[in-house]
Amino acid sequence: MENETLYNRLGGYDNIAAVASDLLPRLMGDSLLGRFWQNRGEDGIRREKQLLIDFLCANSGGPLVYVGRDMLTTHKGMGIDQNDWDSFFAHLNATLEHLQVPEKEKSEVLGFIESLKGDVVG
Repeated sequence: MENETLYNRLGGYDNIAAVASDLLPRLMGDSLLGRFWQNRGEDGIRREKQLLIDFLCANSGGPLVYVGRDMLTTHKGMGIDQNDWDSFFAHLNATLEHLQVPEKEKSEVLGFIESLKGDVVG
């Protein structure tokens, strides 16, 4: 099991998609973060969800290829600050808890996401 990818230890595509399915509504419904999804069409939100799934799958050692923009380009000019980041991170943690992701894998996911902070918070 030690040689298995994080992707496999998380349960593959379906479980990673479940993370996105639980996380996005939390973020969109947050009084602080909801502004990032205002005036977005359903198709744009669906595309964003799929890109999130692909990004997480590809970066956890899965067989998917992420074709979206890098995190710096994606988040540039959005005005994301430390409060936004903290709220996002709390929702991510709540999602992982809700889905009962094992502690080791949860820690790896949170560590990876934390490594992106410099490209997201501006």
